[in-house]
Amino acid sequence: MKDILPDIIFKTPSVTELKSKLYKDKRIGVSMLRLDEIHPVISGNKIFKLYYFLDEAGNSSHKKIITFGGVFSNHLAATAFACRGMNLKSMGIVRGEKPAILSHTLQFCLDHGMELQFISRGDYKRANEKEFLDGLKKQHGECILIPEGGFSIKGKEGAALITQTFDSSSFTHVCMAVGTATTFAGIIDGSRDECEIIGFSVLKNMHDIHKRLLALEVNPSKKYSFMADYHFGGYAKKTNELISFMNGFYLQNNIPLDFVYTAKMMFGVNDLVQKNYFPPGSNILCVHTGGLQGNQSLPEGTLVF
Repeated sequence: MKDILPDIIFKTPSVTELKSKLYKDKRIGVSMLRLDEIHPVISGNKIFKLYYFLDEAGNSSHKKIITFGGVFSNHLAATAFACRGMNLKSMGIVRGEKPAILSHTLQFCLDHGMELQFISRGDYKRANEKEFLDGLKKQHGECILIPEGGFSIKGKEGAALITQTFDSSSFTHVCMAVGTATTFAGIIDGSRDECEIIGFSVLKNMHDIHKRLLALEVNPSKKYSFMADYHFGGYAKKTNELISFMNGFYLQNNIPLDFVYTAKMMFGVNDLVQKNYFPPGSNILCVHTGGLQGNQSLPEGTLVF
């Protein structure tokens, strides 16, 4: 990452062993890859998915990046921050009408020089259509378009770089939250064949996972599983049970989770452990994909951290 953002200090993520009587009783090991430690803003999986897009921008005459996201999009915030660090212009195409009060995420984007354009949810659904994208290029001139969440071959190849931060030969399973499936695809491709990669959907009714992986040209010989039952009602939805789990997890491990992504994955892992999904002797790595800024939308005092 230093080659594209030389003035930013990135921390090497640690792999932290998680403590639980449940894991001990089931005779398995569970650890967490702390991608949230990389940087206060461009933490988690975001910088990896952006890497090859930013590298292209830094080595071309196209000095404007246009990308897509919602009002609480970690992807938009990371893109705005990185573009400012590289002296690139950036624009965020935001799903939905402009709110009366901007979210902390969108305000952060503005503060870091990102131009925001709000479009209807109907138009947003067309964001991947050639006609829509050609219209953006005609309106804004030559630029680099990054799909929502980096969903693309280039984004997947960047996400595969995550596997260089841990030794997949040490683990039988690698687990992560799944939104667009870009990171899921990258880690599937980047990990050794014997390791089972398990994705936990944060979206309700995500029935197109195989279509997404096919579009991202994932190696069909790799071993992966997809869990669709831990979304807690859908994207950015939560329950008291999930919040309670997050607080308990923090008190036990001193690791903050976010309610949009990683907490749902970790809740799912624990549930599968309880249900004996993982055979005794398994060694599981859970990927903390960042996204902690989403917690700022919760009422003060909701979380113990």
